[in-house]
Amino acid sequence: MTDPDAPYHAHIYYDPAERPAAAALREAFGRDPAILFVGAMADGAAGPHPIAQYEVHFLARSRDAVVAAIEATGLRALVHPLTDDDLADHTSLAHWIGAPVELDVSVLDPPGVNRGIPRFGVSDF
Repeated sequence: MTDPDAPYHAHIYYDPAERPAAAALREAFGRDPAILFVGAMADGAAGPHPIAQYEVHFLARSRDAVVAAIEATGLRALVHPLTDDDLADHTSLAHWIGAPVELDVSVLDPPGVNRGIPRFGVSDF
């Protein structure tokens, strides 16, 4: 994706011991004007994500800074664009930080139909 205004997500994963670090990163993202939306911390499964996580929304132009901020914490994350292919977004187009988490891809939309934004979060990109 070369469009600097293309929408992106990052899903930051955490376990109970990592929750304070995840909360601190979430708070920092909430103060960052480049972050368009910071989701609530979901302490259980949500959508295709089988473990605790929260999401942040941003534009492609901020991807490197978002990735660097996540990497600095040592937390695991899935960073992906938002296209019309929900499955590809979470698999072939995704970038993992740390050990990948096995996603439940059965809940993702088929190619050409991406209801992910309105179904799981904010839709005002």
